[in-house]
Amino acid sequence: MSNFTIFELNSNKMKYLQISSKLFVQNRQKIFSKLSRNGIAILNSNDIMPTNADGTMPFRQNNDLFWLSGIDQEESVLIIFPDHPNQNMREILFLKETNEHIAIWEGEKLDKNKAHIISGIKTVFWLDELDNKLNELISEADSIYLNENIHSRAASDVQTRDDRFKIKICKNFPNKKILTVAPIMHELRAIKSKFEIELLQNACDLTGKGLRRILPLIKPGIMEYEIEAELMHEFLSNRSNGFAYQPIIGSGFDSCVLHYIDNNKECKDGDILLMDFGAEYANYASDLTRTVPVNGKYTSRQKEVYTSVLHVMKEATKMLTPGTKFKEYNKEIGRMMELELINLKLLDKHDVMKQNLKKPLYKKYFMHGTSHYLGLDVHDVGSMEWIMKEGMVFTCEPGIYIQEESLGIRLENDILVTEEGPQDLMKNIPIEIEEIEYLMRS
Repeated sequence: MSNFTIFELNSNKMKYLQISSKLFVQNRQKIFSKLSRNGIAILNSNDIMPTNADGTMPFRQNNDLFWLSGIDQEESVLIIFPDHPNQNMREILFLKETNEHIAIWEGEKLDKNKAHIISGIKTVFWLDELDNKLNELISEADSIYLNENIHSRAASDVQTRDDRFKIKICKNFPNKKILTVAPIMHELRAIKSKFEIELLQNACDLTGKGLRRILPLIKPGIMEYEIEAELMHEFLSNRSNGFAYQPIIGSGFDSCVLHYIDNNKECKDGDILLMDFGAEYANYASDLTRTVPVNGKYTSRQKEVYTSVLHVMKEATKMLTPGTKFKEYNKEIGRMMELELINLKLLDKHDVMKQNLKKPLYKKYFMHGTSHYLGLDVHDVGSMEWIMKEGMVFTCEPGIYIQEESLGIRLENDILVTEEGPQDLMKNIPIEIEEIEYLMRS
């Protein structure tokens, strides 16, 4: 467990142990130097999303607000104003105040003292004071930094609280310069501190516990959703909120479906089972993939393909070092994969020599990227145009998918970039063929 956690239940009612406010104090210090002179940054919590009737989805905090404050409660607002003449107004939290009705039906919300303990922020107001305080603060600022979800994979038509807030600010303060804080947050969040690495390591360790739990249970006849249920039980039993993303538990042909999430089929004798899942801990994600034989014994062909994927994974991991460029990284992995596919008699070397380099032949069997950033988001913020730096965390997840053989194999670990070389946060999780088979016999 992290050296930076307090071993008592979190006072904001989360399952995870309370995180030291040192993390969030440290994070806010980083953003102070990034804002322009006399700039003010305003970050909103995520919305509570409706389902039907009076139903709602589980609340998930805005990751930027959480990274800066540790506040894991809905209807929260964080203001950062580094150059404000009053030191007490440089960091401000606005929270929803508990009333009798809320206390009875939902339970008490954070009070000001608990919010201070969690965040390290001294100045806390109730949300109904926000408009008046905003007018005062913005009148003294030269520019306003607002947040928005800028991400290469973002594809949502839903108007967020940040979107609505921006419309309001632009209308009420038309003469103020409006800037976007997201690029700054991406740059800062991409480099993980020791605090964050410990939280990520805890998430990875929980994921390993989940794998060890299910391996002996996997047998012909088990349903994919039964495996999912066992994993969820393990995660919840260890203070996780559950899966960091929708798990993929795909057997047989569905091992070749990259984002298969139905998880509703029977696992059959002779089939391969691809499992892509990860525990979340304290809002930090882990991301693991293992591919195992349903009957506990890999066939010679399954071993052959598995060995190729594992080789590429190990070689790719070696490249996750400071200074590596993603384009060069992907090109090299592409060359590795071509050789493996030729050896597996899936590609012909003469065809490879004549291929259109813009449409490489290996993409038929390995059609996705090898790595993505990992952190508070499973596909965490950060640009693929950046060079790799110490403190970044990436997945490494090569795969080979042979639809005509109903054989898809992907392997994935989470890797920390350090000056001393790649640090595998999942090094203790079984991956070698012999160990997988042994644990499945246990």
